[in-house]
Amino acid sequence: MFYYVLKYVILGPLLRLLFRPRIEGLEHIPEEGAAIVAGNHLSFSDHFLMPAIIKRRITFLAKAEYFTGPGLKGRLTAAFFHSAGQIPVDRSGKEAGQAAIREGLGVLNKGELLGIYPEGTRSHDGRLYKGKVGVAVMAIKAQVPVVPCAMVGTFEIQPPGKVVPRIKQVTIRFGEPLDFTRYAGMENQKAAIRAVTDEIMYAILGLSGQEYVDEYAVKVKAAQAEQTKKFPRLRR
Repeated sequence: MFYYVLKYVILGPLLRLLFRPRIEGLEHIPEEGAAIVAGNHLSFSDHFLMPAIIKRRITFLAKAEYFTGPGLKGRLTAAFFHSAGQIPVDRSGKEAGQAAIREGLGVLNKGELLGIYPEGTRSHDGRLYKGKVGVAVMAIKAQVPVVPCAMVGTFEIQPPGKVVPRIKQVTIRFGEPLDFTRYAGMENQKAAIRAVTDEIMYAILGLSGQEYVDEYAVKVKAAQAEQTKKFPRLRR
């Protein structure tokens, strides 16, 4: 219940008023039935802006850290994400990927919309990074369409580290649903899930116009952090 109050009464109208999102391709979101909405991830604001403009309820797999923060701020954040229908996923350990897939399939099996960021983390520099294959496994196993989505301008309004976003218009684009039924039964084949993932990322790239990096964002971030440790003067 609180999800719809948040969406239609509190947060949704406020976000539309402040950021005046330009929406393109909203008709590509199916009116009913299970589907995956796969998007780029540039900003913390993405968590609120995209769900605010989609008519249907959409559930995202959110990192567990949003639900386990310390103090009053942590409790309020956890309460907000729970109320918004987000599912915590532990991203550490060998079973993390499988746990995320199980949770995602649970949403899809109920005929609902699942939101996912295939990069696995926010882009730290505004570029689009290589997608992780979990989205492909879920699309193939559940036999559901994947709607590519691009957030444009959210990195500029709230890059990593910025708490309060700038008030500026953003664009949210949805592409035509991608059909992967031809891969039925191939969710355990590495070549197949890599091909599906790359097709999804290519569709997102076409909508966003970002520079593409054929590496995982997490690895690039870790390498840069290590470099900064070794050479502190390189820190900007």
